[in-house]
Amino acid sequence: MSSSLAPVLLAHAKAEWVLNLYPDAAEAGGCFVPSLRRPYQGVRGMARDAERARYEAARRARGRIRRYCAANRLNRLGTLTYRPPHCWDPAQVRQDISTFFRTLRSDFGGRPIPYLWVPELHKKGDFHVHFAVSSEVRRNQIRTSWPHGFIHLPEVNDLPVGSGQVAEARKAAGYLAKYVGKAIDAEANGHRPFGCHRYDLAQGFLPAARRITGRTAGEVLDLACEQMGAQPSVVWNSDEVEDWRGAPALWLKWG
Repeated sequence: MSSSLAPVLLAHAKAEWVLNLYPDAAEAGGCFVPSLRRPYQGVRGMARDAERARYEAARRARGRIRRYCAANRLNRLGTLTYRPPHCWDPAQVRQDISTFFRTLRSDFGGRPIPYLWVPELHKKGDFHVHFAVSSEVRRNQIRTSWPHGFIHLPEVNDLPVGSGQVAEARKAAGYLAKYVGKAIDAEANGHRPFGCHRYDLAQGFLPAARRITGRTAGEVLDLACEQMGAQPSVVWNSDEVEDWRGAPALWLKWG
C-alpha cells in the first residue's frame, strides 16, 4: 500500500490503561489507550452517527450527574412547579431558580451549598424543575423558598436496607439523569429551548479525580483498591459485552 493511502495514526507516549478515580464519589472508570490512535476523520462540529452521538452525550451526562450527586451526598429530591399561568420563559426559570438556591443558603449562613437541577419542558411549552440537595437542607426551608407554585419532595427509596447516603445520592442522580436524557432526545427534534442548559449545578463542588495508569486492567484495579482501602462492590469490564465496539474499558463502584 502506498504511503498516501495508508491510514494516518497519531503517536501516543505509550500503550497503557488509564483509570480516573473519584474517591468522594466512590467510583472509577477508564480504558486502554493504545500507543497509536486514529484521528477523527469526520467534519468538525458534525457527528458521523447522530444516534450514537446522542447515546454518548446521555452516557457522559449520566456519569457527571452521578459523580456530582454521590460526592456531595445529594440525596434529597424535589420538583418545583409553577401555578397558572405557569412559566414559559427559560430565562425566567433560571432567575427564579437562582433566587431559590440563594434563599436556601440563608439556612447555612450564606455559604455556598451543592445542588444540581434539571429543567423539564412540557409538551405545551411550560417549565418545571427537578433538583437534588443534601438532606442537611430542611424540607420546610425548601417549601418556604419557592413562592411561585407547588413543591413535591419524593422519598429516595427502592434501596436495600442499610443503604447509605452515597447509594441514595446515586438513586437521586438516576432520577435527574432521566430528564436530561429526555432533553437530549428532544434536541434531536430541534426542541431545545434557547438559553436553557440540560442541567446546571453549584460551582466549586466538582469531585476531584485521581489519574491511575498501569500496564493491565488488573494493575489499575489493584491500585484503585489500594487507594480506596477496600474492594469495589461492583466491577464492570467491557470484556463481558459481546458486541463492545470501543477500547477495552473498566468501571468500578464502592459502597
